[in-house]
Amino acid sequence: MGATAGAVVWGRAEQQDFRSRVRGTVLGVAIGDALGAPVDALGLDEIRETYGAEGLVDLGVGYGRRGAVTHLTQLSLFTVDGLIRAQVRRDTGAWHPPTDLHRAYLRWAATQRDWGPDERRKDDGWLAREEWLYARRDPTRSLLIGFGDDTMGTLESPKNPGELGPEATARSAPFGLLVGWEPQLVVQLAVECAAQTHGHPVAYLSAGAYAVIVHALALGESLDGAVQRALALLAARPGHEPVSDALQHALGAVRQGMPTPARVEELAADGSADGLLSAAVYCALVGEDVRHGLCLSVNHDGPSAAAGALTGGLLGALHGETALPPAWLAELEGRPTMLELADDFAMEMTQGPALHGPSGASPGWLARYPRA
Repeated sequence: MGATAGAVVWGRAEQQDFRSRVRGTVLGVAIGDALGAPVDALGLDEIRETYGAEGLVDLGVGYGRRGAVTHLTQLSLFTVDGLIRAQVRRDTGAWHPPTDLHRAYLRWAATQRDWGPDERRKDDGWLAREEWLYARRDPTRSLLIGFGDDTMGTLESPKNPGELGPEATARSAPFGLLVGWEPQLVVQLAVECAAQTHGHPVAYLSAGAYAVIVHALALGESLDGAVQRALALLAARPGHEPVSDALQHALGAVRQGMPTPARVEELAADGSADGLLSAAVYCALVGEDVRHGLCLSVNHDGPSAAAGALTGGLLGALHGETALPPAWLAELEGRPTMLELADDFAMEMTQGPALHGPSGASPGWLARYPRA
């Protein structure tokens, strides 16, 4: 499935721009998640009662600290890990990225069950040994069921076929960073991996749409143009209408005057994947800057952490890491891990053949990302 970024000619400037967008995407998801987490269960009136008339405009306290992330960020990081492992395993002739991603998600599921890293599992790689990831941050039932056993959900036999939630979409930004892949293959991989926990077409097609929007942004396109590309690719897929309508609704809302929490809430609707994708696209389009767009995305009655994570991924891919609020980055839980992982991903995608191949590989790289 797909092409590798080894087919792309990478100059130094292109590598630096790509790394900035990778870092921006990974950190953007986490910052949006951390911003929204403390108010995830609150309505707008409660948010304003707690944080003032303007609502939440700075990191709040969640899980005992400022800048704490939820399961949405945890899973997004394991998506990155799984994508690197898929590239490394290709040397063996085994090439089925959905399986590699499923194995990565099962490593996440172990962090939700175990007290800490199990040093006996030699094939875990370095990310699964990061102790801070062994915190249970309110994972949804659909995730725990989807990754509750070794059986992988597929489009033909998906897990949780009635599940409409945004969690699979919120872990899908890293698929868009496969800039050496054709857009339709990015959609396909995101869709197949979303079906491992979210089997309703609205949920898995939202994941595919989000991934391909990030993909276009990572290649330097405008957000409006990225959404148009997603709409074109969705059109051929059965059951796309709710997701396509939600994206069109987001584009139309931009022309309806000053952004308000009520408009974000209207787009988010019942908190399903298509609604939160719509709200995130809207907030990224109308935000005066990254901080404003993120604050807009979390101050409403809907699921704030997911809306923030989705918006952050878009803004990070669009603008790169240097546009993210530095004061928030300074308090972000797990930032060293995220930077290390993002830089490894960028290095794999731009210089993979120098790290591993059929004829030999860097022992250090294979220790970090085992082929098993």
